[in-house]
Amino acid sequence: MALFKMFSNDVAIDLGTANTLIWMKNKGIVLNEPTIVAFDRTTKNIIAIGHEANEMLGRTHKEIQIIRPLRDGAIADFEITEGMLRAFIRKVTMSWQPARRVVVCVPSGITEVEKRAVRDSCEHAGAKEVHLIAEPMASAIGVGLNVHDPVGNMIVDIGGGTTEIAVIALSGIVADESIRVAGDEMTNAITQYFRRQHNILIGDRTSETIKCSVGSAFPLEEEIEIEVKGRDLVSGIPKMINVTSVEIREALSEAVNEMIDAVMKLLERTPPELSADIFERGIVLTGGGALLKGLDERLRKETSLPVHVADEPLTAVVRGTGKVLENLSDYSSVLLKSSRY
Repeated sequence: MALFKMFSNDVAIDLGTANTLIWMKNKGIVLNEPTIVAFDRTTKNIIAIGHEANEMLGRTHKEIQIIRPLRDGAIADFEITEGMLRAFIRKVTMSWQPARRVVVCVPSGITEVEKRAVRDSCEHAGAKEVHLIAEPMASAIGVGLNVHDPVGNMIVDIGGGTTEIAVIALSGIVADESIRVAGDEMTNAITQYFRRQHNILIGDRTSETIKCSVGSAFPLEEEIEIEVKGRDLVSGIPKMINVTSVEIREALSEAVNEMIDAVMKLLERTPPELSADIFERGIVLTGGGALLKGLDERLRKETSLPVHVADEPLTAVVRGTGKVLENLSDYSSVLLKSSRY
């Protein structure tokens, strides 16, 4: 029995639209890779996953297809997701012993059908016991908030496919708002902006780089200018132009406005006692989108509330999920219930 515990392969998974992170019991974060899969179109055999598949993006021939098997926080391709999960889990565990217990975080607005798809994918990947936790709850635990207290905490988790906003108290989500506008939508907005305004076609990787380097939600003290290379849609030849952070902010404005509107809607639905707690404690931003320059300042201006960006926001969800895994009995009340069981 002691030997089994020593080599226990319990894992916590942040199965995100953009990135998948895995936390292993007693080891911490052991994997952080893009949620991307390259597979053979004919046989559906997986050729590459994660970083390796990401390097192939936009450079494959017709026999290889590259997809993101999750869309807007939900599984879009069941078979590929299952194969990807199995490969990721095998990367971090001993091949002779599959993961025994798995805790997976999912969007708060997930349906029963989507819950079942996540459970089945993990079970088919070898898990013996699967638990689900809502992303905002995992984020709150990951940033060190005591979710068991009778005190209101507001979390805004901006991932790749969804923005999860929730007010948490007494181990539960009192009110929540889940919108399918997040990092991917912002990346796509930049791609469309260049097509409309400059007649240039740029790839998703270029748009992502632009978003991370010069994207902002609030005027910067010193605006930034960068060079962007793409394909001219009129002549069809490669072209390079200079753009400023002001233009990119304009491109992102619609997506940012939708996220702020969702926060305002949830604040309107929050019970008054919890509103008083949020007025004192403020809003906590987590997820990759929290790193967008000036987003905290913009929210602070719109809501007149304190806004804090969590330390290491990209890993907040998996750290919280890992904490739940390591103290399952203490956090059993925060896990999602399912009608399947």
